[in-house]
Amino acid sequence: MTSTNDQIPQALAPVGEFGPHTVPDAEWIDQDQLTRAQKALLALTGDVARQLAEDHGVCVRPLAMRRLETSTGRVDVVPVPCGARDEAKCRPCAEKARRLRMVQCREGWHLEDEPTPARPVPTERQKGLLATRADLHARYTLAREQGDDEVCEEIRDIVAELDVEIRAAGIRGRLVPLDPEHKARKRSTRRRQDAPNLPRRPVEQRTLGRVYGGKYRPSTFLTLTLDSYGRVDQDGAALDPSSYDYRRAARDAIHFARLVDRFWQNTRRCVGWDVQYFGTVEPQRRGAPHFHAAIRGTIPRAELRAIVAATYHQVWWPPHDEIRYSGERMPRWCDRAKGFVDPDTREPLPTWEEATDPANLPAPAHTVVFGRQVHLKGILGGTEEAGRHIGYLTKYLTKSVSHAAGLDEDATDRQREHHRRLTAELRVTPCSPRCPVWLLYGVQPKGARLSMVSGVCKGKAHKPEHLGIAGRRVLVSRKWSGKTLDDHRAERAAFVRQLLNKAGVRPGYAIDDGPFEWERTRPGDPDVPSRPVLLLHAIAERQRWKADYDAAQQLVMDEPDRSATRDQEEAA
Repeated sequence: MTSTNDQIPQALAPVGEFGPHTVPDAEWIDQDQLTRAQKALLALTGDVARQLAEDHGVCVRPLAMRRLETSTGRVDVVPVPCGARDEAKCRPCAEKARRLRMVQCREGWHLEDEPTPARPVPTERQKGLLATRADLHARYTLAREQGDDEVCEEIRDIVAELDVEIRAAGIRGRLVPLDPEHKARKRSTRRRQDAPNLPRRPVEQRTLGRVYGGKYRPSTFLTLTLDSYGRVDQDGAALDPSSYDYRRAARDAIHFARLVDRFWQNTRRCVGWDVQYFGTVEPQRRGAPHFHAAIRGTIPRAELRAIVAATYHQVWWPPHDEIRYSGERMPRWCDRAKGFVDPDTREPLPTWEEATDPANLPAPAHTVVFGRQVHLKGILGGTEEAGRHIGYLTKYLTKSVSHAAGLDEDATDRQREHHRRLTAELRVTPCSPRCPVWLLYGVQPKGARLSMVSGVCKGKAHKPEHLGIAGRRVLVSRKWSGKTLDDHRAERAAFVRQLLNKAGVRPGYAIDDGPFEWERTRPGDPDVPSRPVLLLHAIAERQRWKADYDAAQQLVMDEPDRSATRDQEEAA
């Protein structure tokens, strides 16, 4: 009879004082004394470097860019952050973007003065350029009526050069084209009979709210949701999937952005001043989008609730309730017809213009409205509550839409089935007039081309991780803070430079401000290091930056003490 130790395989036999599946907890490990199972538990260099980069706030997947200093001709390959917004891809870049949005929200929420100055008075040169373009436009119209193609072509070339000069003179906005465009078919703007009417006031050119008590200027935190589609449990999953309206949920999610735009339009017309907002679009647990917004100033609760109840968006698209083509029976491209045709009859499918003719659309294909839940709260600037709500606004910006909705590794089977049904409905719901999904309903999408695949759209709205939210998740009005994200980044960089200059710290790795030329690198370039090397270089650079910044801060803090000591010595 064999002993117990003889029955243990050699690969699993304990080594020394340590077990077969444990790694010694020591500062120095002799890997030659470990088994293969123990070595498999050791940390990989890539994992350690990634965790170290996250601890230092360094991009974990830097891009190699070639930087050329034009004054000296020096060429360096430097790591550039990837700029990802999803923490699953790069947590440091996503967190950096989230904090930048927090700064943008804080600076524009409780302003005491108008953020943007009045537009400058047009100069004589600007007026002269537009006057010249007006003359050319009149000559072009006359030449076109006379059928003089040679003169028309000559005027087109002159106007193209003149438009470049107009832009260089500091004029922005749309320039009237020479050739008349196709006039879009306009529908009636009369409100629906079942929608309450709203007062319409002239909008004043101000963005600040009222002052109460002579010194308080509060602002508003608003939350808007969509209507209910059926009963759900505490995890957001449908209790009865057969009665849950997944079709309406998918369409509401796709057209939610248009509904939010219409809400702000109605708000400004109703309150009579230029309302400014910083908002984020996030999913609820049930997968439906909802909207959080920080509004500068205050609006009466009753008035704001009336605006929400009266806001709707009508989708004047062709009917898409019944799928006509599926499986192998799909519309095919015909070169002769220059469009898609029926696979059986070879008859061309209706074009987008034909399908959306007002005569063929007696009613909208879908109407989006808000739900009854409207959350309003007044917030004072500079308080702890304001900072807490800013954090709540930007809480889920680093997560994907599906992950923010609770679809992760801890999701229940009912949740997964609920999201599967919702994404299946989104897959067959057109997201735009150019969506190839229209071919499933027998309609050629706008701008149909040979490369389109029937029923397959690459848009974000159809991807499971987006749950129909195809646009931007951060919506900021034009006059929120008077600054762009690039302006906020430049301010932060300028603050660091001023601190270093004030402390007299000149980093040894500092370079001039240019001019530089940047160039993308290609795979296989001999001068491009591998990604692990780029990551280590980025970590080393961040460590030097942090050390210099901390040293500059300490010098600036010690400056008053040194000044006081100097004054005492002079007095003595």
